[in-house]
Amino acid sequence: MNIKSLLLGSAAALAVVSGAQAADAIVAAEPEPVEYVRVCDAYGTGYFYIPGTETCLKINGYVRFQVDVGDQPLNGSDSNDSDWDARTRGQVQFTAKSDTEYGPLTGVIVMQFNADNASDQSAKLDSAYIDIAGFRAGLFYSWWDDGLSGETDDIGSPVTLHNSIRYQYETDAFYAGISVDELEDGFYKTDEEPNNVGVAVGLGGKAGAFSYQITAGYDVDNEEGAVRAMGTVDIGPGTLGLAAVYASGPSSYYTKAEWAIAAEYAIKATDKLKITPGVQYYSNYYVAGDDFSDDDAWKVGLTVDYQIVDNFYAKASVQYLDPENDDDSTAGYFRLQRSF
Repeated sequence: MNIKSLLLGSAAALAVVSGAQAADAIVAAEPEPVEYVRVCDAYGTGYFYIPGTETCLKINGYVRFQVDVGDQPLNGSDSNDSDWDARTRGQVQFTAKSDTEYGPLTGVIVMQFNADNASDQSAKLDSAYIDIAGFRAGLFYSWWDDGLSGETDDIGSPVTLHNSIRYQYETDAFYAGISVDELEDGFYKTDEEPNNVGVAVGLGGKAGAFSYQITAGYDVDNEEGAVRAMGTVDIGPGTLGLAAVYASGPSSYYTKAEWAIAAEYAIKATDKLKITPGVQYYSNYYVAGDDFSDDDAWKVGLTVDYQIVDNFYAKASVQYLDPENDDDSTAGYFRLQRSF
């Protein structure tokens, strides 16, 4: 009886304790609020809001594999005198935008990574600038970096990436602007130091099937200037492009010749295939001392672009250069590029 009483008492006690615990409400901790990434469609595709802010961010770039071939590799390396050279590039761009009372405030950072082989590699800041209400300040490419769509024309500055301050007014069909460029790594004459400054202006626009661009620059320390005009028009199955450039003397804005003219015809063979033959003539080609030489030169070439799939294309280009009093040369490349 004692054992039976003990067991019954223990069971009763356990029931009381269990009932008391069951009477207490079980409170589960509320989960932390989750802020999902939101799409930002105010500035086009690819932007998203940085969580906790009203700033929109876009990340894009490309991966490129390229093989240069010819009498001299196109990468400018004096130490590599072989007739072919393979190299790889990865580039990523960050673009941040937000609304202000002055219009969109934009910040851009572009990082570029190049590899000639496993040990010969480099990383550089390809662009970094602030843009608001038409004003731009930072490291960015000038209007002299623009050219025709093919690879034959040689009508740009020897160095087109500068620390600059620029103002540009633009609409959907027209732009005009002025910039002050630091030209530290540009061309400088014998008595000058590589710390000169330049002033460039640019304007351009579109009118139906016709587009145009006029660019000019004055190198203050070298006291020389250059001006360039380009235009394209849709004709038949392709686009005809013409360009002309004149330089008063060698400067950081143009060093290839006293004047030159270039032409190309970009043939849209199919929706994916574009074939672009081009030609250029140079008068007083290249620099001899502190002035242009008295020689002329011709250049002809062909560029083929093929869109394999969306965001993945192949390009092949071959160029033939025939200076008046120097050896002729043939060079080209094959490229694969995946953009994202």
